[in-house]
Amino acid sequence: MHTVWKGSISFGLVNIPVKLHAATEDRDVKLRQLHKECNAPISYKKVCTSCNAEVKPEDIVKAYEYTKGKFVVLDDDDLKALKKENEDKAVEIVDFVKLEEIDPIYFERTYFLAPDKGGAKAYALLRAALGDSDKIGIAKIIIRQKEQLAAVRVYKNALMLETIHYPDEVRKVEDVPNVPEAENVQKKELDVALMLIEQLTTPFEPEKYKDEYREALLELIEAKKAGKETVTAAERETPAATNATDLMAALQASLEKTTKKKPAPKKRAAAKKKKA
Repeated sequence: MHTVWKGSISFGLVNIPVKLHAATEDRDVKLRQLHKECNAPISYKKVCTSCNAEVKPEDIVKAYEYTKGKFVVLDDDDLKALKKENEDKAVEIVDFVKLEEIDPIYFERTYFLAPDKGGAKAYALLRAALGDSDKIGIAKIIIRQKEQLAAVRVYKNALMLETIHYPDEVRKVEDVPNVPEAENVQKKELDVALMLIEQLTTPFEPEKYKDEYREALLELIEAKKAGKETVTAAERETPAATNATDLMAALQASLEKTTKKKPAPKKRAAAKKKKA
């Protein structure tokens, strides 16, 4: 597994060297966009909205837009110094809470925690302590230049770290439009609804749930491949040795040269009068 973050987690005076690995992956089928005329992939360029010129990576700076059209530019050195200042600190578990006290809306992403060199014993100790106490640890961690609130918990025989949204990142339910106020619900309707829920209640078995759309899409792709319903991108044209700018300049120069050699019409007319 790829290591996302490397550091240590501490609770009290116990320090555990750990590595962080992503626990989930995106299995969506990625579809490319092609040019309909020649089936070549479409590329996206970074273009300046003012001068309409394509911008190279080295000409791009980061900034915060504090009001419309007004920015505070942040240097890479500033961001690196801030990142190092926070990443050098050990992740400290500051509180222990019950998992059921955290609403699922707060959870963001899940990572596996693996012990680094010399951390196996302390890792096992924290795992056992969390398991026996039926608690999870609340900590802070810097991942990809963002400070995250996190929950450290036991999953099977491993420790996991779940990043958690801060309260100001969770929108207020009061802002959700068209949510009905308390209304009168007929008892008969409620009884039938409860009966339906009871009939559909079952132990949670994640293996029985499948992404049917993704499976159907992959089957469609394979069927088209088998039926030779495929396209090939047109080969990129190799530009001529003389580019368009040079060619236009050469044509213009040729035109000017021809014009200079061509005798003026008035002088020729005057010459005919003299001979007459």
